[in-house]
Amino acid sequence: MNSKRGQWASNLGFILAAAGSAVGLGNIWKFPGKIAAYGGGAFLLLYVLIVALIGLPVMLAELSIGRATQKNVVGAFHSLNRRWAFCGGLGVVTLFVILSYYCIVGGWVTKYVFVYLTGAHFPATAAPFQDFFVQFISAPVEPLIWGALFFGLCIFVVVRGVSSGIEKFSKFLMPCLFLLLIAIVFRAVTLPGAWEGVKYLFEIRPEAINGDTLVAALGQAFFSLSVGMGIMVTYGSYVPKKENLLRSAVMICILDTLVAVLAALAIVPVVFVTMGAEGLGMGGGFAFMALPEVFAMMPGGGLFGLAFFLLLFLAALTSAISILESCTAFLNEELHWSRLKSTLLLAAPMSLLSIGYSLSQSAERSLNLPWLDWKHGLQWLPMNAVMEKFTDNLMIPLGALLFCVFVGWIWGSQKAAKEISGEAQKPFKLKKYWSFTVRYIAPAVILVILYFTLIQGQGLS
Repeated sequence: MNSKRGQWASNLGFILAAAGSAVGLGNIWKFPGKIAAYGGGAFLLLYVLIVALIGLPVMLAELSIGRATQKNVVGAFHSLNRRWAFCGGLGVVTLFVILSYYCIVGGWVTKYVFVYLTGAHFPATAAPFQDFFVQFISAPVEPLIWGALFFGLCIFVVVRGVSSGIEKFSKFLMPCLFLLLIAIVFRAVTLPGAWEGVKYLFEIRPEAINGDTLVAALGQAFFSLSVGMGIMVTYGSYVPKKENLLRSAVMICILDTLVAVLAALAIVPVVFVTMGAEGLGMGGGFAFMALPEVFAMMPGGGLFGLAFFLLLFLAALTSAISILESCTAFLNEELHWSRLKSTLLLAAPMSLLSIGYSLSQSAERSLNLPWLDWKHGLQWLPMNAVMEKFTDNLMIPLGALLFCVFVGWIWGSQKAAKEISGEAQKPFKLKKYWSFTVRYIAPAVILVILYFTLIQGQGLS
């Protein structure tokens, strides 16, 4: 083990940082829409079961690779089996592309926080919220400035290191996120007529439990946990040997799922009160156009809107930090560059991709904008289609599949299970189930996801 490497100062810090990585924009602006599209409580039930039965074992597999080697995702695979070092490289490429567009979207969120802080003034047009959003993202310079501010904050945190930067900020940001989310939920469920939305969210209709709902829940659960990219390998490499990985992974999954459920409780009742079930959607169009319209219809909507976009900002920031850290750790350890040099040299090519992604938003300026349908999100923008579908529909599930094959069949589930137990050598009571899941069930599930995303053309993330 490299004694100069950073480590989490506390297990709580690790759990909050890893949960922050898992809690992203998808938990807040996609999860409520998925519930609406796939039968309310039926989708929610299947989602929770899949996280517990499949998502948790895959997360444990990644964490075990990281802690066993105490290295970044590329160095970890190279250390355990040199021929499989390409898996770590795929993870870094995936994260690099994701962060390039994630920072632009993070910039959008930051802009909306500013908009609501300064009074939520939207244009006096027939469709003020759509017109404002379209004009903003179509501008050549302003979105880049907000994206640069967001990216700069990520760099500031990561350069400070593991315990002094990521852990310290996660201990502050994650409690803020939960407190803010709970406050929004309380306001949402106390609105007149909100109970109909709550009932819709939790009522399980047996006819809604079908193949489509199962596949949608599989995709959402898998991508929600930040597995398949190498983040959990990197974060796991900072975990001391004495810590119980199983207990930590369970807490991460619980926190991630709790945020998703609370986000649904915050959004679904509000939309029900103002628009009904048909107003529910997912993605950027829903978050930046439909929800501001909803907030404008409700008492105290300006304050509610500010709270929502602050929440979205915190979720985006904690995820972006984890992505940047995984890329920085690779350059820092494999090329022996300083953290500052690593992050700044990453920033240059990422910025070029970010500029392309941002400028692509203005490629379609027709008044008829089907790709801005908030029920499906921003779908058909040029670089949006290329970058997001490349990562979400191909690289993430492919990475998760390779990680499972490596742990289950190459490195060996017995060695991984021993690492999960840690120095305490406490019996890993779920070892047989975990091993069977990583070797057989999880790969089969991922192949199903790949089939529906690549062959059937259904985006599941």
